[in-house]
Amino acid sequence: MDKINLLFIVTIISLFISFFLAFFLLTVQTKHKTSNSLFALFLILCAIDSSEPLFNLFMTGPSNLGMFRASFAFLQLPVFYLYVLSVCYADFRLKPKHLLHLLPFIISNLILTPRYYSVDLASKISFLQNRQDMIELQFNHTLINAQIIAYIIAVFLILKKAKKLYLENYSGTSLNAYNWLIQFTGVLTFLYFIAIVKNVFKFSDYPAISEQLKIYGLVLHLLIVCWYLFKALSNPGLFRNVDSKLKLVKNIISEEINNPQLAVNEKEYSEDLLKLKHYMTTEKPFLNPSLTIQDVSKDIAIPVRDLSLLINHKLEQHFYDFVNTYRIESAMEILKDTSKNKVTVLEILYEVGFNSKSSFNTAFKKHTGNTPTEYRKAL
Repeated sequence: MDKINLLFIVTIISLFISFFLAFFLLTVQTKHKTSNSLFALFLILCAIDSSEPLFNLFMTGPSNLGMFRASFAFLQLPVFYLYVLSVCYADFRLKPKHLLHLLPFIISNLILTPRYYSVDLASKISFLQNRQDMIELQFNHTLINAQIIAYIIAVFLILKKAKKLYLENYSGTSLNAYNWLIQFTGVLTFLYFIAIVKNVFKFSDYPAISEQLKIYGLVLHLLIVCWYLFKALSNPGLFRNVDSKLKLVKNIISEEINNPQLAVNEKEYSEDLLKLKHYMTTEKPFLNPSLTIQDVSKDIAIPVRDLSLLINHKLEQHFYDFVNTYRIESAMEILKDTSKNKVTVLEILYEVGFNSKSSFNTAFKKHTGNTPTEYRKAL
């Protein structure tokens, strides 16, 4: 099988899976409509970008449609950026200001209008044959490379902040899904890095390397889409959003420094701490795998802001770790109980509020230095 036939096969499979997954995301009944729609759009845009080998099969020469199709690459990362925002924050809504993300796409097409879109076929051919000397193409490739770097950095910054907010306010298993989203973004970063290198070689003395990287990019795109399809089908409830109005503890502390009236005195902290510990030991709210700091705040009548400072700052523990400590202590009591020797580790982790074996093992080893199985054997 020659390279061209392999390229067509990879392209067709990639397009089929991308559009199938996009259709699934757009039609499935879920409360996360915005996130699903944005990711479906991202898949469609990537499919359009990767369809070049198939597109060229039906086009006899350069065309406005072909160039316009290529410019859709400017929309991929802005849509992915909005998707990450919608996944991370439950209160995300698309707003008119988000149309600003269209600017690179619009600019790239506008500068091509005088010497490509509005000229005859012969001029288009000449334009592409002399691509290395065409300032418009050089500008567009520089622009998309800069866009890739800027959006990738922006996405990682969003994920970094979302993780801190999650650890300070939530105790469920969404951290596992968050870690997957980090992995997915990391793989995409590698894919776009290949695209940047490909663009560099396209305007060098080694255009053949650019074509080779294009093939690697198409194969990697197919693998990424297949991976996401597997994850989407095996984990339909992937990731739990956080409230974007939540403040990081470091920002709350900064507010206290600037406005002393907001500060809580040590006596109040001591009283709140006693109330919190009594509540945790008597009511055992940690048995709820989806417990949030808002739930605790409501039950013990301490404002979320003060409670967040108490746990995340005064106790120097994230809320996530604070709750897991009680879960692990409860699990240790069960493991010590000789009458419950036949209760499996899996049953115990569900009983104490975990619903992920990996997160339970990680938290247990962090707290005791041993895995649950090792701890039970050592008793």
